Amino acid sequence: MRPIWTGAIGFGLVNIPVKIYSATQSSSLDLDMLDKKDHSNINFKRVNQSTGKEVVWSNIVKGYKMPNDEYVILEPKDFERASAKKTKTIEITEFVDEKEIESVYYESPYYLEPDKSGERAYALLREALNKTKKVGIATFVMRSKETLAILKANEKVIILNRIRFEEEIRDASELALPAKAQIKANELKMAVSLIEQLSGKFDISKYKDTYSEELMKVIKAKAKGVKIKEPKLKIVHGKTKDLMDQLKASLNTKRKKAS
Repeated sequence: MRPIWTGAIGFGLVNIPVKIYSATQSSSLDLDMLDKKDHSNINFKRVNQSTGKEVVWSNIVKGYKMPNDEYVILEPKDFERASAKKTKTIEITEFVDEKEIESVYYESPYYLEPDKSGERAYALLREALNKTKKVGIATFVMRSKETLAILKANEKVIILNRIRFEEEIRDASELALPAKAQIKANELKMAVSLIEQLSGKFDISKYKDTYSEELMKVIKAKAKGVKIKEPKLKIVHGKTKDLMDQLKASLNTKRKKAS
C-alpha cells in the first residue's frame, strides 16, 4: 500500500507521526469504456478550452475565480500558508461515544500507521481508545480540503473515518414521511418480534459481492458465445395488502425455515 497523506496525530501535547492509507478497495469489475462502433478504448483528455490542445498534468495549476472573472493561481505552498498545522496535523479536539454519531455522517475509512519514532505513543492512544470505548473527533486538511474525522481503534490499528460536516447533510424534513400515529400497537409488536427472530451477531464474512460474481459468469458465457436468457423480475407485494397478515406470514415463513 502507498500512503496518501503524511503528518502527525495531535493528542493533547503528544504528537504521533503517522501515514494515512486507504482502508478500502473496490470489489466491482474493472470495465473499460469502448466505442460502440469498433470497440476502441475511450480516453479522457485534459484539454485547454482556448486552444483545444491537451495539457499534461505537470502544466496544470489550481485557481480561484474572482468576481471580475480573473483567476488567483494557488501554489502548493499556499495551502500550507492557509493553515500549516491543519495540513500536517490530525488534531483531536474531543472524545465522544461513537453511538452518538449518526451513520449518515460517515464517509471513507483509512488506516493510520505510525513512524518508528511514534510507535509507543501510537500504541498508547490505541489502547486508551479501546479501554474508554471512545472515539476522537479530529480535523485536518487532505487534498486541499478541510476534513472532519473520527479516530477509533481495534486490537491492531487506529482507523480514521472521514465524516461529513453538518451543512453537507440535506434536511430530511423536505421528504414526505409518515407519522408515528399511523402505526397500530399490535403491528409494532409483531414487527419487533420479526426483527428479534431475524436478529443475530454481525459477521461481515457472511456478506459477499455476489453481483460481481454473477456478472463475471455472464461475461464468460458471452465470451463462449452462449445465448443468455433474459431474466424476468417481478416485484412481489404479497398475497394480501393487510400489513398485519404480511407480518404474520413473514414470521411463519421464518419458523418453517428454522424447523
